[in-house]
Amino acid sequence: MQPTLDFKLIQPDDSLRDFVCCFSSMHHFSHTHEAVVIPNGRIDLIFSKTKDNRIQVALLGLETQPKYPDQEFSDFCSVSFNPLATEYIFGFPMAGLINSGMLMPDDFWGFQAEDLNDFEGFCQKMTEKIKSLLPENVDVRKRRLFELIFASNGEISIAEISEKISWSQRQINRYFNQQFGLPLKSYCKILRFQASLSDIKNGNLYPQLNFTDQSHFIKEITKFSGVSPKELHKNENGRFLQFLVYGEK
Repeated sequence: MQPTLDFKLIQPDDSLRDFVCCFSSMHHFSHTHEAVVIPNGRIDLIFSKTKDNRIQVALLGLETQPKYPDQEFSDFCSVSFNPLATEYIFGFPMAGLINSGMLMPDDFWGFQAEDLNDFEGFCQKMTEKIKSLLPENVDVRKRRLFELIFASNGEISIAEISEKISWSQRQINRYFNQQFGLPLKSYCKILRFQASLSDIKNGNLYPQLNFTDQSHFIKEITKFSGVSPKELHKNENGRFLQFLVYGEK
């Protein structure tokens, strides 16, 4: 009998909220789950344990389409970073990692395979590490930019953002393309898709947010998930792992 999929999620300290979305862990995950990873608008750092008990660390950029991973690991812990962390925690652009990722050194940030055995301990150690990397100063415009788009679930125009933060639309899009590999408008569509997931999970298969019409809603959901809202709601065999998040909040 296959072990039950074990998923856990912990929210970060308030001091990290600009940079960290959440910590999560998963155990007993296998090929049989036929998982689909759908865009979440975050940068993911995943710590996995290999079959020979070594640690492997992968950094994943933003996703703009569904992904069907060939999962070799049954257990892992991860950190979902908000985009602001790209510049201020990691210190390098991730435009080249869009819809892809890169392996980090096995000893990245001082984590070892045994750290993955205790999720709460992992979160505490990770929290201390990230706190040690926090910058003294953050560009007020960038902090405010993300506050606005997250608070609106991406339903805010670049013109309104530009006016509120006194940063030109051209500069904002240049920043997004250089740092993340996509324009702000495309990123906002991902956030709106994410905001629709809780409604879809609850069976609300009509637009609850500012989509043009039902056809536009279906098109956008299908673009990011690979299936229609109806099929996404069914979530057969628990394939859409992002739905696990809404059971933990």
